[in-house]
Amino acid sequence: MSTGFPPKNHAAAPCVWAVGALARAAADALEARFNPVAVRGEVSGFTRAASGHCYFSLKDDTGQLRCAMFRRAAALLDFAPREGDQVELRGRLTVYEQRGDLQLVVESMTRAGQGALFEQFLRLKARLQAEGLFDAGRKRALPALPRGIGLVTSLGAAALHDVLTALARRVPHIPVLLAPASVQGTGAPVELRAALQQLYLRAQAPGTDAPPIDVILLVRGGGSIEDLWAFNDETLARAIAASPVPVVSGVGHESDVTIADFVADLRAPTPTAAAELVSAPREQWLAGLDALAERLARAPRRRLDAEAQRIDWLAARLGRPSQAVAAERARLERAAERLRHALALRLERQRGQLARLAERLPAALTRQRESAHERLHRAELRLAALDPRRVLERGYAWLESADGQPLTRAAQAAPGQAVAATLADGQIDMTVERARLR
Repeated sequence: MSTGFPPKNHAAAPCVWAVGALARAAADALEARFNPVAVRGEVSGFTRAASGHCYFSLKDDTGQLRCAMFRRAAALLDFAPREGDQVELRGRLTVYEQRGDLQLVVESMTRAGQGALFEQFLRLKARLQAEGLFDAGRKRALPALPRGIGLVTSLGAAALHDVLTALARRVPHIPVLLAPASVQGTGAPVELRAALQQLYLRAQAPGTDAPPIDVILLVRGGGSIEDLWAFNDETLARAIAASPVPVVSGVGHESDVTIADFVADLRAPTPTAAAELVSAPREQWLAGLDALAERLARAPRRRLDAEAQRIDWLAARLGRPSQAVAAERARLERAAERLRHALALRLERQRGQLARLAERLPAALTRQRESAHERLHRAELRLAALDPRRVLERGYAWLESADGQPLTRAAQAAPGQAVAATLADGQIDMTVERARLR
């Protein structure tokens, strides 16, 4: 017989969800548990809407999954899907909340056979993620005003033109150092690592002939998973993680994802977007300076307005005594007039001082030049006074032996020795008859 009371060991009542909240929670759980996801199956019911979005189902012998491919991803297809095609999809599992349906948002579609590469991609991604190479805590912020930008891409890539065009338009004053490398093929990972190491050396020890590098762009255009496979290389990923400066990855289109994107400090959807992330337009900084200058110019006026408002408030609290209010207003006006006069006077004084300095500058330069000429003339006179030829003109002679050695003492001469005497106007050859010592 029921007593009307619940049993003592009853299970706890489940949480009551709102329908939309439960659908969003399920979508979040799918996002955290499965994504990104790859799946293979047969296309069924493929349709393309007028908007460019594509809707279809993917099925096999045991199940069926609704799929949606939005216009941006559909534009990258290199074939036209047909009923019954065997394909491999990459995308994100989610819940379409309007119907509560499980659906796959497709980011790329390839014909069946390319899945092995994607499985290899997922295994490497899981291993590097477990090592912490993708952790947000090791990501560095980009410099607001880089002194130099490093760029790694192929010389023949369209991405090079796109990046250089964007940087020239936005920050023409910032130098760009290009380290070229292949971005596709079996040798591309080695070249990409070498190019990065070249930029790392410049970032750590910049030369005197070039500015330091504060950020590096690693870019290339879009392509298939095979085209982008060089950027899924493990050694390249570790080289990116070892960078001494922030690295921005701009590989492929927005829907393309590589291991380099996860390791880099920031991922850009396209090469042009990567350039824009590191190059706040010069006009933006100049506009900021103009705004600061305007604020500085408005500061005295704002102060006066604030004081006027405070006086009005105090006058209201005093019951609006007209005489006191008028006196305070007059005092404020006098203070404002004094401030304006003081500012104008100081400005005029500074202008006068600048004008006087400008007038004095030519005379000062002339005096300095004349003083230098006078010092040079005195030095020439002192140098001339020390000229040995002047001494010879006063009746002295310079004696030297036949081998050109100077004779400064009588003891150095021997009878019969040939000597030469140099006088003011020439030289006399002589023979020593005897040497008298003092």
